[in-house]
Amino acid sequence: MKLVDSHCHLSFPDFLEDQQKVIGRAREAGVMAFLNICTKLDEIEMVHSLTTEPGVYCSVGIHPHEASMTLQTTNKLKHILEERLQTPKTIGLGETGLDYYYNHSEKDDQEQSFRIHCELAVKYHVPLIIHTRDADEDAIRILDDYPGVQGVFHCFSGSEMLAEQAISRGFYLSLSGILTFKKADELRKITEVVPLDKLLVETDAPYLAPIPHRGHRNEPAYVIETAKMLAQIKGKSLEEIATATTANFFKLFSRAETFQ
Repeated sequence: MKLVDSHCHLSFPDFLEDQQKVIGRAREAGVMAFLNICTKLDEIEMVHSLTTEPGVYCSVGIHPHEASMTLQTTNKLKHILEERLQTPKTIGLGETGLDYYYNHSEKDDQEQSFRIHCELAVKYHVPLIIHTRDADEDAIRILDDYPGVQGVFHCFSGSEMLAEQAISRGFYLSLSGILTFKKADELRKITEVVPLDKLLVETDAPYLAPIPHRGHRNEPAYVIETAKMLAQIKGKSLEEIATATTANFFKLFSRAETFQ
């Protein structure tokens, strides 16, 4: 069995003391690949440095929380992202998007940053890793301005409307440990009807540890718990879920195949 953790933050301080052990435990659990996600400009080098590890890929981008600060301190965001897309094993743009729940950045700045990522995603045929919270309609509206854009709504816990709109536009949904939470009945109902060929699994580690690891730091090895729940929802074996979600990952993030 081979799984992919399609969204984790291995370069966060939470993992600096035992990063290699974390990766080792994940491999023992059957995780064959990791997408290490960038959230701000000063993470870029650290995030990319970990791609020397076999099976570790990275993204480049800024989280919507970072949009205002980033745009205030540089007018070269597009240039920086474009340049970093040329580095080996950089296979995605983001995480980017809109977050109106916390509003750590002004909405206009979030939209400007999101549009920069979208423009580059179309230009270079690189998938977007999208974070959206309380901003579903605006996210869809912006994406519709970029025909042909591809990507994934990471850590999906949104509405049935967002799931339908995303799938109809060719996007994938990535499921995290939230799928295992006791109060996630609505998410499980939505997941039941989403085509398996449009689903990925992730941890978002170090956040959102799944049951039975709630209350502890999350890590990529635990992606198996989300896969188990997805198997239960879909009436499939764990092996079938692993095979499908891994194939979906490499289909979406096609650049990764170059480095296998």
